[in-house]
Amino acid sequence: MAWFINHYECDRCDRRWTDEWSCACDDECPHCGFRDMTPFDSEDLTELIVEESGKFIVLRSPEAAEDDPDYEELGRFSTRDEAKAFLRSYPPD
Repeated sequence: MAWFINHYECDRCDRRWTDEWSCACDDECPHCGFRDMTPFDSEDLTELIVEESGKFIVLRSPEAAEDDPDYEELGRFSTRDEAKAFLRSYPPD
C-alpha cells in the first residue's frame, strides 16, 4: 500500500504539522481543530532505503498494510546505488 508523510499548514492558526497516511488526504489541525486542511506537500514513503550496519536495506510497504506501513525487507546491498538500481528493476506490487 502506498504510504505518505503529509505536510500541512493551518489556514486558521498558521501552525504546521505532519501526518503519515496511506494517501495525501485532508486532516484536522491538531492545534486548533480547524478541519479539511489539504497537505501542501506529500512525501512518498512507500519504498525506502535505510542504512544499517554499513548495508543499505530496501523496504516496501505491502498492499496488505492498513493502519501503518508494515514495511517488508526486499533486499540488502553494499551501496546505496545498488539499492536504487534494485528498486528501479523491482516490479511494483
